[in-house]
Amino acid sequence: MAETKGTDGRTGTMKIDSALVRELAEMLAETGLTEIEVEDGDRKIRVSRGGVAAPVHYAAPAPVAAPAASAAPAESAAPAPAAAPGNAVKSPMVGTVYLTPEPGAPAFISVGGAVKAGDTLLIIEAMKVMNPITAPTAGTILAIMVENEQPVEFDQPLVVIG
Repeated sequence: MAETKGTDGRTGTMKIDSALVRELAEMLAETGLTEIEVEDGDRKIRVSRGGVAAPVHYAAPAPVAAPAASAAPAESAAPAPAAAPGNAVKSPMVGTVYLTPEPGAPAFISVGGAVKAGDTLLIIEAMKVMNPITAPTAGTILAIMVENEQPVEFDQPLVVIG
């Protein structure tokens, strides 16, 4: 355990997963990246190359926006618009998107299809782990804003549910 001091002056202890830190450092070396950050709830771990240590920030999870009024359906795998709709499901991580559970299988969702809260929309592979991204609410798929096997960034719009 490591003692930490927050910006509010309080001290506490934090369990550090040294295996995760090592794995992230190895990933930096393998990929040539200069920095990687992993978020688990309100705990963030950032590993970067260089002589300056990056500060660790703790923040409450962002509130989920309520679905907006239904819009006209868009084409599947359309490029992301300049401003993402308020009811877009956004990527919680950096990784690679998979629209099917395995190669050759039908897609999880299609434009115009209905979904229930908790249904799998797609999978994001990050650090060799397949992470299902689920529907936050029931509705109709209005747009799929990514293509199969496309790299995605944190907070990038993925799917619009109306």
